[in-house]
Amino acid sequence: MSSILTNNGAMVALQTLKSINTNLTDTQNAISTGKEIANARDNSAIWAISKVMESDVAGFDAVSDSLAVGSSTVAVASVGAEQIVETLKEMKELAVAGQSETADFGKINDDLQEKIKQITAITEGSQFNGVNLLKDDIDGNGGAALTVVSSLDRIGSGAPSVTTISVATLDFTTDLDATSITPITTAATAETAFDEIEAFLTVAIDGAAQLGASGKRIDDQSNFISKLSDAVTSGIGSLVDTDMEAASARLQALQTQQQLGVQALSIANQAPQSIMSLFR
Repeated sequence: MSSILTNNGAMVALQTLKSINTNLTDTQNAISTGKEIANARDNSAIWAISKVMESDVAGFDAVSDSLAVGSSTVAVASVGAEQIVETLKEMKELAVAGQSETADFGKINDDLQEKIKQITAITEGSQFNGVNLLKDDIDGNGGAALTVVSSLDRIGSGAPSVTTISVATLDFTTDLDATSITPITTAATAETAFDEIEAFLTVAIDGAAQLGASGKRIDDQSNFISKLSDAVTSGIGSLVDTDMEAASARLQALQTQQQLGVQALSIANQAPQSIMSLFR
């Protein structure tokens, strides 16, 4: 039955054309924004996952900053500790030289006292951003260890937990008080000073090694966080980013469908005019 009031063919063609136009708009948006899933309406489940992971990536950036500051702080203290080791080695040589009865004890002791002052200066100056791992009070607030945020750990749907690395002070203020070394005035005092310097040298070497191990751990963790952040970012991209090759092919197909849909609607709109031939 033909009707001039109801054009079923035109309604079908119109609905088809509307569907094509909607898909075409979505494809054009995906290409222009670069995101297949730009908001929750596109795919609520995937969008929610991507936002959670994006928040973790932002957290990894903060972790990287913390690790960078921690690495620098430990590196400065490590340089100080290693320099103290070298200074103590020079003091050990002086103590050995002073164990001869023919030594110039005055000059040896003067040199020894200057190196003691140098150790004190190194200990006081080995700070980064106000934190000194060679002192008993590392930050002026009674701190005994440096806490470095090292990771964000997430299990299931719960909130992530913060993992830290703790670097304890070497406390050279107490354990390596060079001012307590016996002045070298005789061969006997030189021998006493030698034993004292040897003990301090052991403390300094152990402390420098400890800082070196802590610094290596922080650097390794920093490298891991950098790679982890890149991997998570890549994973987010695979979830929400537009596949440009596929989108390009889809756009071409939809544009062709749109042209055919317009033609089909035009043909369907002309159908009622054929009824006029019945009244001639």
